Amino acid sequence: MTQLKCSAQTCMYNEDQYCCKGDIMVEGKNAKEPSGTCCASFRERTEGSMKNAISHPSRNIEVDCEAKDCVYNDSCKCTAESINIAGSHACHCGDTECARFECECK
Repeated sequence: MTQLKCSAQTCMYNEDQYCCKGDIMVEGKNAKEPSGTCCASFRERTEGSMKNAISHPSRNIEVDCEAKDCVYNDSCKCTAESINIAGSHACHCGDTECARFECECK
């Protein structure tokens, strides 16, 4: 599993920069740089929404990944030892990105 640190403090699954969802999906099928990716699992924490809706925060998490050109993508699974989901003031999944993304095309 991948060690995940998440700076998307506005996500309902984020607790102290760790994810409570259990697994995430990184989108960005045709990404060539980190800004072409996003955490599709992001859900904005709004007034009245439950915090940590699924489980307890975890350092290690399953990461499914659509970014086919990322060096860490092996059959749609992230093989990086650690990643960071960036997007400290995100309101939508498109406001996030996988900061660890590295294009094989470089």
